[in-house]
Amino acid sequence: MTHPLAGHLEVDESAKTVRHYRYAVERMTRILGGWMALTPELSAKLLMGRHVWDNAQHTDAWGKRLPELRAAAQVSEPANARLVAFLDAVEAAERPEQTIERVVAIYRVLKPHLLATYEAHLVSANAVYEPPTCRILTRCIEDERRHVVAGETVLRHLLRTPEQQARARACEARIWRLLEAAGGVTGQGPVARALGGAAPTAPLSDDAAEFVRLEQSTGTWAIPPALAQALGAFGDALIAGDPSASRRWLAPEVELGADLESRLRRARGGRHSIVACARVGAQRLVKLRLDGGHDGVTLLLRWVPTGSDWRIAVLEAVSPSAAPPA
Repeated sequence: MTHPLAGHLEVDESAKTVRHYRYAVERMTRILGGWMALTPELSAKLLMGRHVWDNAQHTDAWGKRLPELRAAAQVSEPANARLVAFLDAVEAAERPEQTIERVVAIYRVLKPHLLATYEAHLVSANAVYEPPTCRILTRCIEDERRHVVAGETVLRHLLRTPEQQARARACEARIWRLLEAAGGVTGQGPVARALGGAAPTAPLSDDAAEFVRLEQSTGTWAIPPALAQALGAFGDALIAGDPSASRRWLAPEVELGADLESRLRRARGGRHSIVACARVGAQRLVKLRLDGGHDGVTLLLRWVPTGSDWRIAVLEAVSPSAAPPA
């Protein structure tokens, strides 16, 4: 019979496990913080910002637990070099157009794995002498469950086309293989995932549906009727792949360029939407997003009035949603 004071881990092993947790969560916190400035989509940006704070609290809690386990405070330790490589691969999705890869890596791979690992640890922890660890685990489990649900909500908003969904699946499979090779965040395996399942309970919680609503609410601006008509016609021409109809709205000195024309061809057959608009004197700066059958791109357009009509004086791609290289 197992003694009631027998623990799942010896003190030294407990400290090592806590350092492994702290390394994974600390890296994740830094990664999310760095990504916020790189992420154009407001819903994903707000999601990351909200969870940076939660995970920073988890990092601090694990660090403060270490002296109680006869170890130095606030020390992180990767389980092995393969876990470092896994997190390096997660962090590598730093181009503005890689929001899907960022959200998938964290919210379909790392956070579900952390949740499963914490849950397994809590079940095996000794309730007699490990209450401090159990309290930290309980708090982390509650937060990670919410985080996973919130991440899925934002992903459903981001994955607009079958091609984007395929990108998400490919990224998830690739990142998951790296985590499996590392043996998970503790290096011990088996590597499991858990689903989130808690609903937001407070106005300051990570209500991802609200993040999506805020992103969508920025899509209404006071746009002159003639400009709105021109924007609609220009967007329709682009997704229809009609170069003559699209050039009708360009000022004579504006050229698309071969690279942009190639990206626009890959965005055919989708839809267009205005994602930002600002007035600069009589001119308007407009961001027009094209989500195509294969690809997507966001264009920054400077429209100038020409009597009763409008023309594009400057056109450039600011956030192409192209799939990353294999």
